[in-house]
Amino acid sequence: MIDPATLLAYLAILTGFVFLPGPATLLTLARAAGSGTRAGMTTALGIAVGDLVHTVFAVVGISAVVLASATLFAVVKYLGAAYLVYLGIRAFRERAGAALPGAAGGLAPGRAFRQAVLAEVLNPKSALFFLAFLPQFVDPAAGAVALQLLVLGMLFVAMGLVSTLAVALSAGGIGGLLRRNPAVLRWQGRVAGAIFCGLGLRLAFEER
Repeated sequence: MIDPATLLAYLAILTGFVFLPGPATLLTLARAAGSGTRAGMTTALGIAVGDLVHTVFAVVGISAVVLASATLFAVVKYLGAAYLVYLGIRAFRERAGAALPGAAGGLAPGRAFRQAVLAEVLNPKSALFFLAFLPQFVDPAAGAVALQLLVLGMLFVAMGLVSTLAVALSAGGIGGLLRRNPAVLRWQGRVAGAIFCGLGLRLAFEER
């Protein structure tokens, strides 16, 4: 079992980490502001599922295999970057069409969920975080290492979900008001597209 003092230290660090603006926050913010609260909430859930996948990968050692190979790491990194840029281009095009009279705007919640899962799973930086950060709070003498990693990963997923859901709820409400303004409607797709493309380029040019 994880030592209570170690667990408190982990939670304190985690609180500061998950509530700082990062890629997950920006993705959720863009979706909630552009497509509404439900799309923002399903994006948050998708990111949580992606982080859960990384937790499982860290526990079974798959992340270690990917990170040990420069080639595999690069492949995953560029796939993730390309997917984010693709989402950005789609955001530019979709919102441009939605601004036309009679057009139905916004991304369906189910689609937002699937895109968020894929974007998070294809982010090798998330794999690196789970592989490098979680083991620092694991004590082999305290019991099963895999169980400790799973508990720490689940806590990260839960706290991250709370953070992104809060962003989705606040941004979705504000976005609903802004979308009533035609000028804002024309620009919000460009902003969302720029966020996605920027995240993709940032990922592509980051070092290991």
